[in-house]
Amino acid sequence: MQSIINSEQAQAWNGYEGEHWAGNQDRWDAVNAGFNVPLLDATSVGPGDRVLDVGCGAGQTTRLAARRAHGGHALGLDLSAPMLAGARRAARREGLDNVSFTQGDAQVHPFAPGSYDVTISRYGVLFFADPVAGFGNIARALRPGGRAAFICGAYPEANEWLQAFAALGDLLPLGGFGTPGGPGMFSLADADETCEVLSAAGFDHVEARRVETYGTWGRDAADAAAFLLDSGPGRHLTGQVTPETRTQALTRLTESLRPHEKDGTLRLRSAALLVTGVRGMRETGPAPSPGGGGAVCQGRGELRG
Repeated sequence: MQSIINSEQAQAWNGYEGEHWAGNQDRWDAVNAGFNVPLLDATSVGPGDRVLDVGCGAGQTTRLAARRAHGGHALGLDLSAPMLAGARRAARREGLDNVSFTQGDAQVHPFAPGSYDVTISRYGVLFFADPVAGFGNIARALRPGGRAAFICGAYPEANEWLQAFAALGDLLPLGGFGTPGGPGMFSLADADETCEVLSAAGFDHVEARRVETYGTWGRDAADAAAFLLDSGPGRHLTGQVTPETRTQALTRLTESLRPHEKDGTLRLRSAALLVTGVRGMRETGPAPSPGGGGAVCQGRGELRG
């Protein structure tokens, strides 16, 4: 793997977090699958396209892009070796010959300039140490006029899994967990600021819209609650309390999820930003910091998966 800047993220995604996602990739895909069609449609991925999937994880979106881009190619880039191993196995199992996966840090990865027509990401661009630098490097990988679409965590009040966690505030040290703009999956939750970041990084025609979908989190409330508390965030929070308190949290979380049980599954609503842009014609060298004005975030209503 090439040099990395986001060392803490590399450690996490090659440790428990990555192992958990790799071991539960089908389950995480069931949680997030509703975002796939809006993401791919936003860039009109089609035959012959060269597609870059940033933070591809176990590669579901990369493989879907490869199918749409027959005659072209899709590359999935991620920090996590365990998840990439699963992505490669899935591609072989599905018989895809126009997809490949590389381990690397998108903020500094040495992409060949202008080598992609499209870049996509489903929750994979949220953890850059320097977002302008990260998106700037991605922009340079696109040809001028290349299309970009990113799913970014947003609207914490509309994410039912997060609201279920919030009900455990007296049991677990939630702190700023889920706060928009803070480190983590809601770092790009402010649409205006995120549009400024992309504009500063070299993207034009930047737009953001709200996307909502329902995902399957488990067979029932008990199954989903155990899954949530075993995930990276859940494990981090419960690791700071006693076993007895963890048991209390599991019991309460299970009860709070029961109203979402239906027909042998537990489904929860998730909301996100779908941010789109086009690689500008200007050079994307070292970009200025956002906040200097000039970026316009054009909302385009709401999509539901």
